[in-house]
Amino acid sequence: MDNLNINKIVEKKIVINPVTRIEGHAQIDILLNQDDTVREAQFKVTDFRGFEKFTEGRPYYEMPAITSRSCGICPVSHLLAAAKACDAIVGVNPPKTAVMLRRLMHMGQLIQSHALNFFHLSSPDLLFGFDSDQAKRNVFGLIEKHPDFALQGVKLRRFGQEIVERVAGRRVHSSEWIQLGGVKWPLTSERADYLQSELPKALEIAKDTLSKFKQMLSGFDNEVENFGNFPSYYMGLVNSDGGLEHYDGKLRIMDKDGNVAAECTDPLRYQEYVGEAVEPYTFMKFPYFKEVGYPEGAYRVGPLARLNVASHCGTPLADEEFEEFKKLGKNGVVQSTFHYHYARLIEMLFCVETAKKLLDDPEILSEQVVSRAMVNNYEGIGIAEAPRGTLIHHYKVDTQGRIIWNNMIIATEHNNIAYNKAITQVAKKYVKTQQLQEGMLNRVEAVIRAFDPCLSCATHAVGQMALDVKLFDVNGNLLDRQIK
Repeated sequence: MDNLNINKIVEKKIVINPVTRIEGHAQIDILLNQDDTVREAQFKVTDFRGFEKFTEGRPYYEMPAITSRSCGICPVSHLLAAAKACDAIVGVNPPKTAVMLRRLMHMGQLIQSHALNFFHLSSPDLLFGFDSDQAKRNVFGLIEKHPDFALQGVKLRRFGQEIVERVAGRRVHSSEWIQLGGVKWPLTSERADYLQSELPKALEIAKDTLSKFKQMLSGFDNEVENFGNFPSYYMGLVNSDGGLEHYDGKLRIMDKDGNVAAECTDPLRYQEYVGEAVEPYTFMKFPYFKEVGYPEGAYRVGPLARLNVASHCGTPLADEEFEEFKKLGKNGVVQSTFHYHYARLIEMLFCVETAKKLLDDPEILSEQVVSRAMVNNYEGIGIAEAPRGTLIHHYKVDTQGRIIWNNMIIATEHNNIAYNKAITQVAKKYVKTQQLQEGMLNRVEAVIRAFDPCLSCATHAVGQMALDVKLFDVNGNLLDRQIK
């Protein structure tokens, strides 16, 4: 068989473009065998931004403001990871109150982001069914048929945004508040009192939503079994006693049986555990567990992974739900990607409870919110848990504090190997090429929505990106292909 025929076989595929109800631009290629059965599926991120390169030459203290612009959904996570990396460069620890305020701001972002995904991006599939009319299976159909449910999502998301706004001054891109060594201004008692007054309503919505979701679960046994249900490693931050953590702590990698495979207590050593690979068909990197290698070292991050690697949550209501959730998996490890939804709702409950705990602490109103210093180190790493998973910012500077090297491993990227495994599993289960139906393809998209990828800030390069050139004739037949 010559190369031309090989290329024709490779190019026999079904293309889903764009993938809908996610943040950013992507397509899914379902590659077929000669008999039209599914061979594999590929998740292709089709845009490229490259923040690492264009930040070179900028002063280190601009990094929080610049990198947070890579995403409008989770800018707070970028602010925090960047600020932590810059704290390391200047060699200071922020005051306790500054850390509390950063954490509180982070809880707000997690709440609003999780609410956006569950209520407005994912729930149309859950409430209407994966095979329902696509014209109705969206946020507008949700508002029409389930107005109270849609309104709860709006209220919960607004509460999360208000936390960010009341603490940092703006709901989106509040980079003027983050300062190296802390924050620029304290929380006033008036703003704290307002947030306290809104907490009970947010808590009730979070509890009610989780209860409703658990009632729905019995109707999705097939999806639980087949939506990215495979063993993998898991990675996330945990605190000193192994509890759920989003701002600081040690990086833990756990295997499919619930054993701790690695723990990284020093952010400077993360590269001993996390490698990065590239493939020619996408602009998104493929991080992997170095000890195992690529691609066998696939791991997952985000809400499901964080609950898998943690020993507990640390707040009363979330801990009750956590114990129930852990029963879904062998040795407490929940494998099905469908359960990202479940884990996301438990985290949302935890974040509301944590926000209350922080606001109840009198020190939250202290005016000591910054430690001042200049460049003392030429390298800084900041790690935080974004809504979608572990976020790593790694900077190197010169003697003047100018960025000479930047590597960002975005939360969404960590799941990249898992995305492809998950959509391949779903496509093989549901896609019947001889009787192709929209609902089949929607299921392939839906497993991606369960991960909740944020693609705008996830397109970065390591090494040289591949150039893929294809030549077609007037009938659409592939004549030649060159990948360089």
